Amino acid sequence: MTTNNETELTFEPIERKTMVMEITDRLLSYLLSGKIRPGAKLPAERQLSEAIGVGRSSLREALKALTVLGLLEVRHGDGTYLKRADSELLPRVIEWGLLLGEKRTMDLIEARQTIEVSVAKLAAARRDEGQLAELKEIVDRLDTTGNTNSVFEAYTESDIAFHMKLAEIAGNTVLRDMLTSIRSLLRVWIKSVVASEGSTQFSYEEHLAVYRAIEQGDPDAAARAMDAHMDSASSRLKQLIEAWNENEEQ
Repeated sequence: MTTNNETELTFEPIERKTMVMEITDRLLSYLLSGKIRPGAKLPAERQLSEAIGVGRSSLREALKALTVLGLLEVRHGDGTYLKRADSELLPRVIEWGLLLGEKRTMDLIEARQTIEVSVAKLAAARRDEGQLAELKEIVDRLDTTGNTNSVFEAYTESDIAFHMKLAEIAGNTVLRDMLTSIRSLLRVWIKSVVASEGSTQFSYEEHLAVYRAIEQGDPDAAARAMDAHMDSASSRLKQLIEAWNENEEQ
């Protein structure tokens, strides 16, 4: 019972993700403070968890979030390292609000799909022969074989170049700038997905289908091909994130 002078207090339960976001924010401040140099190894998990005053499982989730963003690199059997300075990465990480937590990551995946489909449709309607030749050159670079890290690195750069060229052909500066803003994250995601698959062939064929629709000047076909490519890429990335989550829980 409550009286007229009393107000019943009700609060939503504190979610674990909220703590992870706070830990990630503190880790980011630490990484940007200059106390650890780019390329240097982070302190051990036990030392970090004790310094922050949190459990190691929550700390691992925060470290994973920064790894997905491309700020950290996990070297199995060795430790976690701060990646070397990238003039593009750090401002974009801050600009996109760190994409903390799985929900925000999924939201960005969904947003990217909408943007890419729109870009492909516009590109098919607006391309000229010179632009088609440039796009075909990039597509040819995507036709690679091998499963080494250098192959995945080269493929990732060509993959990004393909999507940025499409945005240029589409001629919409807002859509182009949106894709440019997440380019560093795309680099991390694309390489993670192709490396986990151990092959680039599936992705090459999807890009080729988009190119052919644009070559034919068919906006609807280009939109469908890009939507199928984004569905495939998003599904693989989600599976990869789920696998990371399962590994962390074990």
